[in-house]
Amino acid sequence: MANRANPAFAVGAVAIPVLALVYVLQWGNRPQHIYVHVMAGVLWTGIDLFMAMVLGPVLGGLAVEERANVFQRFTPKMTFLMPTLALVTIAGGITLALRLEVFSNAQPWLALFTAASLLPAIILIGWQFDAFRDWRWLAVFAVVLVGSGGYLAVTLPAFAMTEPSIAVALGIVTVLSVLGFGVLMPGEVRMYREMVSENPDTDVISNIGMRNAKLSGIQGVFQLAVIVVMVWIRWGSL
Repeated sequence: MANRANPAFAVGAVAIPVLALVYVLQWGNRPQHIYVHVMAGVLWTGIDLFMAMVLGPVLGGLAVEERANVFQRFTPKMTFLMPTLALVTIAGGITLALRLEVFSNAQPWLALFTAASLLPAIILIGWQFDAFRDWRWLAVFAVVLVGSGGYLAVTLPAFAMTEPSIAVALGIVTVLSVLGFGVLMPGEVRMYREMVSENPDTDVISNIGMRNAKLSGIQGVFQLAVIVVMVWIRWGSL
């Protein structure tokens, strides 16, 4: 897939945001941390809204084969870029909330967030690839189930309410995580597998691509909602 995306693009799309996050977590100051989190979020949200509001309607007016040709060039790049931006935005936001000391009683809430995000996403991945009997999927699911269950068991006895705005933000980000990693990204992988098959089915590529473009609009709405919550967390008390 990296070859189709352009190896330089694939490396840069993953390495630059991740290295920026690692830098601000290890050596950066608060303004730098805010900048990385906000920029990753702006790119993630902007691309999702562009796909839903501009690219989707344009592609909807094309013939199936023309639409599939666009997705064959577009999808490999998005498969590297979008999950990276999502991970950096989410990880950057959680660590920033901890750094700014606006996320009280964090560990039980992070345990709930981890379980509520990972388990449904992995189940959706198994469903999309019909992999519920595949030992590899079963192994991953078992590891996540045991790991998230252990995290919950250790932290939930100390559960206490956090700030309501933080709880709302975590709920929205949970929806974004499940939709992005459980539906959109596996859809892109399915499209790629169809692209490199002996007889690519343009209908399959087109249908999954248009579904993902529409779901990007839903992602965009939730992302705009979480921006409102973030603004309230930062300046609502002023």
